[in-house]
Amino acid sequence: MSTRSVLGRLALAVSLAAGALNVHAANEQYFPLQSYRVGPYAAGGTGFFGGFIDYLKYVNAQGGVNGVKLTWSECETEYVVEKGVECYERLKGGLNGAPAAATNPLSVGIAYATLERSTADKLPLITINHGRTDSTDGSVFPYVFPLQLNPYSEVSAIVNWIAQQAGGEQGLKGKKIVTLFHGSPYGKETNEVLQALADKYGFELSLLEVPHPGNEQQSQWLNIRRLKPDWVILRGWGVMNPVALKTAQKVGFPADRIIGNIWSNSEEDAAPAGAAAKGFIAITTHPSGTEFPVLQGIKQAVVDKGQGDLADPKRFGTVYYNLGVVNGILNVEALRLAQEKFGRQPLSGEQVRWGFEHLNLDDTRLQALGAKGLVQPLKLSCSDHEGGGAVRFQQWDGQKWKLISDWVQADRAFLRPIIEASSHQYAKEKGITPRDCSQEG
Repeated sequence: MSTRSVLGRLALAVSLAAGALNVHAANEQYFPLQSYRVGPYAAGGTGFFGGFIDYLKYVNAQGGVNGVKLTWSECETEYVVEKGVECYERLKGGLNGAPAAATNPLSVGIAYATLERSTADKLPLITINHGRTDSTDGSVFPYVFPLQLNPYSEVSAIVNWIAQQAGGEQGLKGKKIVTLFHGSPYGKETNEVLQALADKYGFELSLLEVPHPGNEQQSQWLNIRRLKPDWVILRGWGVMNPVALKTAQKVGFPADRIIGNIWSNSEEDAAPAGAAAKGFIAITTHPSGTEFPVLQGIKQAVVDKGQGDLADPKRFGTVYYNLGVVNGILNVEALRLAQEKFGRQPLSGEQVRWGFEHLNLDDTRLQALGAKGLVQPLKLSCSDHEGGGAVRFQQWDGQKWKLISDWVQADRAFLRPIIEASSHQYAKEKGITPRDCSQEG
């Protein structure tokens, strides 16, 4: 056989293999993961992406989404903005022919840095429980989704709960509230709206910044001891949280007067502080625990088979892990809904965006997913990319979190004009014509 003939057959074999690969990939939907498993925020990253990946594996074990298998790859960002941007550019084009569905960086800094890129690329940017608050206004930010809880809703709900403890809104007048915030875009996101709430209700607000990553807080807590506030709102992240609780104990400030925000609410935030954390209160959009049917399904189909993503299986059912599962549910449900409109096949980011914008998870659907009580009912629209705005309060008993409240809703009517003023200013600066949501189908 001639060399040319051998080469020809080899080329044909390679071509057929590539064709087979493309056929295989053509029935896959890709999730690019800008994850972080090292550095001071690794506890959040490993828990969240562990839960997210395990849910995708669980869906695949059930046959995928209408027969479309889910695939993913990770790019380590170390929670560093520049690396997050590099990862976005590297992953946005899909994997082996499978199109990207959405990007989920779990980082305010990376979300801000990739927002315009994601919009230009028509790839949904999911910022569950965080991100840019004015992106709630989908008429200006069609591709950005601060699902469940934006930062303004978060602090509004906290103030509403403090009001409940004070006997009503009138009880807020004259109260002293300190917000101890992480020195980052995330930490600073709510300062202005907190001041607006202070002006509305007449409480005295003090804002104290803790430089990244938060290992040293002695001067801030000495200041808190001097101020003698009624409450401290902890807008922490990573190592900042247990350090805050330990330092509060050193200066004699009680843990049951500290309210952790949505990124100060995990087992990894409280347990390392030991006895100093007992009594600490935090908000949550979802409980920890493994009793939910969807968690039991993941355990049987993935974890018990040795295929779980967590390095430490004891973290199964913890706050960060369960948030990853919740995020997986919302991403997959958006994809499933979009398939009903665009076909039961892999979809473009633009098509998946439609699915997110039309999410309507009521108790009946959540029950069917095995996630009732784990995910709050959500209804999104062109104008509302948050869809929830409610939290529950939990308290650390020294070993685990115990829920201590029903759902507490943010004052979304008060917040909406603030959100729209910001989004419309952004639209003006960027030359964006907001969509007419009344014309959106």
